Amino acid sequence: MFNFRRTFLLLSLMLLLPHPAHAARIKDIADVEGVRGNQLFGFGIVVGLNGTGDGNGAQFTTKGMSNLLDKLGIRLNPQDIKSKNIASVMVTSTLPAFVRPGSKLDILVSAIGDAKSLQGGTLLFTPLKGADGNTYAVAQGSLTVGGFSVEGGGGDSAQKNHPTVATIALGASVERAIPFDLFQSQRVRIVLREPDFSTVTNMVSRINAEVGRPLAVAVDGASVEVAIVEQALRDPVGFLSRVENIQVDPDTSARVVVNERTGTVIMGGNVSISQVALAHGNLNIAIRTETQVSQPGALAERGNTAVVTNDDVTVGEEQGGFNIIGGQAVTLNHLVDALNALGATPRDLISIFMALKKAGALQAELIVM
Repeated sequence: MFNFRRTFLLLSLMLLLPHPAHAARIKDIADVEGVRGNQLFGFGIVVGLNGTGDGNGAQFTTKGMSNLLDKLGIRLNPQDIKSKNIASVMVTSTLPAFVRPGSKLDILVSAIGDAKSLQGGTLLFTPLKGADGNTYAVAQGSLTVGGFSVEGGGGDSAQKNHPTVATIALGASVERAIPFDLFQSQRVRIVLREPDFSTVTNMVSRINAEVGRPLAVAVDGASVEVAIVEQALRDPVGFLSRVENIQVDPDTSARVVVNERTGTVIMGGNVSISQVALAHGNLNIAIRTETQVSQPGALAERGNTAVVTNDDVTVGEEQGGFNIIGGQAVTLNHLVDALNALGATPRDLISIFMALKKAGALQAELIVM
């Protein structure tokens, strides 16, 4: 059973701890534009099934088998094919960047007819095409099914996982590479996975400081363009490797993510709450910040005047009115402490956060899953 009180206590401790800047490598938070995989797919026929293939109603299976046999010099009317040991499948895979002919790819095989199981089947020669219609790989081999399906004579049946989906490790051979010259323009563009102007600015500063020249320029809030000149042109791969391993301090916007189904609550360290008084059901919560001036005594020889800020959280049940005294923004850990003391449920928390957001007191993006 989910212990929400324990979760709040853990979140409170995390928020009370200092939040040092955490540096990350550029390769861990961004991608090089153009360096990506390409999806491949193809229609194939699986044979060797033990009566668990497509039924007679799957006409694309019989026509596909007829066309395959026709290429082998065997002419056969599709209507004459009654076997249940064959099945039509869709074969999918991803062609990684910079792959060369002869490389091997893992493939996924999925039944598209009414086959009950692909267990024990063999995929016949299947061309895999890209979005442009060209063939980039061919697949063939024995299927590996991570499940089973059995039926008894009395109608009883048992099934584990999905027997109509299978894989073939290294089951496809690359026949053609996608033409792509990353360094042709002598510039590369690095794109953040989470766009942020502050992170882009930090990235530009760190790259220029590392290479010793202003080669990096911010294009927008998500991308940085780096020029490859002079000595870097002799070894562009090594230069790009050096750039992607530079440490950058990423910045993120304040967010609160709650999942009512699982009771998960994620709150960023930048989240803050303006002064607010809140009553939810029988829970009354008041948060305020008060600033006081502390002065030394009249006859004191030493001492300085100082400004002291006191945070006050008042929590009660079935109380009447309450007053708020002005002050500064209150961090989220004060509210977490209050809710933790009361043992609020996930439903209470979601309602409270939504009300705070509606009132403009929650200085963060609220995401309810």
